[in-house]
Amino acid sequence: MSYQSLAKEILELVGGEQNVAGLTHCATRLRFKLKNRASANKAEIQKLDGVLTVVESGGQLQVVIGNEVSYVYKEINQIGKFSLDTNSASDEKISITSKIFDIISGSFTPLIGAMAGSGVLKGLLAILTTYHILSPDSGTYLILAAAGNALFYFLPVILAVTISIKLGANPYVGATIGAALLEPNFTGLLAGKTSEFLGIPIIPMNYSSTVFPIFIAIIIYSILEKFLKKIVHKDIQMFLVPMLSLIIMVPLTAMAFGPFGVYVGEGISGLISFLTGKSGMLAGAVMGGSWAFLVMLGIHVGLTPIVAANLANGADPLLAMVAAAIFAQIGIAIGITIRSKDAKVKTVAGSTVFPALVGGVTEPIIYGFIVRYKRTIPYLIISGAIGGAIIGFFGVKQTALVLPSLFAIAVNSPMVPYIIAIVGSMILALLLTIIFGYEDKKKIEVEKIVEENKVEAGETMIKKEAIVSPLTGVIKPLADVDDPVFSSAAMGKGVAIEPTVGKAVSPVNGIVTIVFPTGHAIGITSDEGAEILIHIGINTVQLEGKYYEPVVKQGDRVSQGDLLVNFDIEKIKEAGYPVTTPVIITNTDRYIDIIDMKKEEVQAEESLLTLVV
Repeated sequence: MSYQSLAKEILELVGGEQNVAGLTHCATRLRFKLKNRASANKAEIQKLDGVLTVVESGGQLQVVIGNEVSYVYKEINQIGKFSLDTNSASDEKISITSKIFDIISGSFTPLIGAMAGSGVLKGLLAILTTYHILSPDSGTYLILAAAGNALFYFLPVILAVTISIKLGANPYVGATIGAALLEPNFTGLLAGKTSEFLGIPIIPMNYSSTVFPIFIAIIIYSILEKFLKKIVHKDIQMFLVPMLSLIIMVPLTAMAFGPFGVYVGEGISGLISFLTGKSGMLAGAVMGGSWAFLVMLGIHVGLTPIVAANLANGADPLLAMVAAAIFAQIGIAIGITIRSKDAKVKTVAGSTVFPALVGGVTEPIIYGFIVRYKRTIPYLIISGAIGGAIIGFFGVKQTALVLPSLFAIAVNSPMVPYIIAIVGSMILALLLTIIFGYEDKKKIEVEKIVEENKVEAGETMIKKEAIVSPLTGVIKPLADVDDPVFSSAAMGKGVAIEPTVGKAVSPVNGIVTIVFPTGHAIGITSDEGAEILIHIGINTVQLEGKYYEPVVKQGDRVSQGDLLVNFDIEKIKEAGYPVTTPVIITNTDRYIDIIDMKKEEVQAEESLLTLVV
């Protein structure tokens, strides 16, 4: 795979350089902030060799690459020199929740590599001291411990930089505000129970390793800086705006934002402790069973400040619980490696195991195999939930920020139930994958029919024809369509799609056999003989062609993916008609079976139906 060519293709398909408001990357995915997300072609991006999947979350278009993401990011950034500020102007309105996740994600994403490296180093030191390989009093240990602890101790300073960049404020002034909270004169106030500023009493607090105080302080600072730049003359802004910002923000942080942030962090930690205390087993089962889905949605980074706040107060149960899900995914990958007969699948599945074991990075497993082979999802939920329940029951907590991996074992206490849980989750997921398989059952049956029905004496054999989706949208059973002609399968078997994009493309190579004058329905006969009807909306013939723009006519030859018709989803709905679109094989009697892919959502040109002749 050429990183340069992949970078160019991705950039072109997200709408070009001019459509990118900002770009960052984390351990496995490119995170685009786009000016207009509608300009991005998700379906085509997902088809690229080297792209695992595409996720939209938190106001970002996230292109999941895997372990090689940094190389692709470097190539894209050489083309466009994109800003790390993903808070730039956009044509889209984003919800408050999305904005919050966007700020959290944008602030922690640049730190993931440093946090992972520091965490693994801390885990390694814990192993070396536990087995008396290295003395905790030695100079070697103290120097390496300083390297591992520095990021977490000075987290308010480093986070101040990334949050400031994210919000478009001066990152060096932001860092200075964070550093003031750790400056010796300030920390010296901790010797007394109270102090004062201009006669106003303040309560000194220890802000090392904290998260929420600096988040609140820098968000307020970014607003203050914008205000000061409006009222301070440009000729003196260079020194006066930073000076006024420090004079205002450091005391305010010490008096209000800092203590409030500390209390917020302690409150969240207390709530988690309360819930785990009430039913640690239930909390662990929920976290272990659902973690992969939080990763798929791209919102798992939102838990990072909660984890960091818990660790600042001593220990965190969340990372311990989700470790079961991580090792369950590893078990599935090993199971696929063992069971698969496909050399390519074996190689790729095997290559995902090592990064997951030593670094806790499992997105290649999730998007490369679990999403692809949905049969493994129940294995993941069951194994992760059982392991998480064991960890929650025994009250296991993690004492340092190490991504769940082999190196995290040493920083979890009590260690024995933790090891039992993660090993048990991995083995259970592995056995379920080996025993029950990972591929779709119908797909296996079709391939078996094809194999068993080959005729040695001639060329005739059972054949399959693949029909791709003409639409992007949500799939629903034909039986749920509010029209008895379609729901009864009187016109033929198929599926229905609730479209989210107002474009229909050809699902096959073939000839357009009919285009209704109203444009709401198109019939195509494939080169293999399948007769396909795409009926866009229910009773939409009554619109008399409004909101439909066919771009083909009867007799036209089309290739798979060619545009057939544009239609306005919102206008059709406003007119009172559902846009539910049956995709029917009208010559169903010709086929032994018509098998749908059992998906919940589909992109245009993704596999939709398999016809068995």
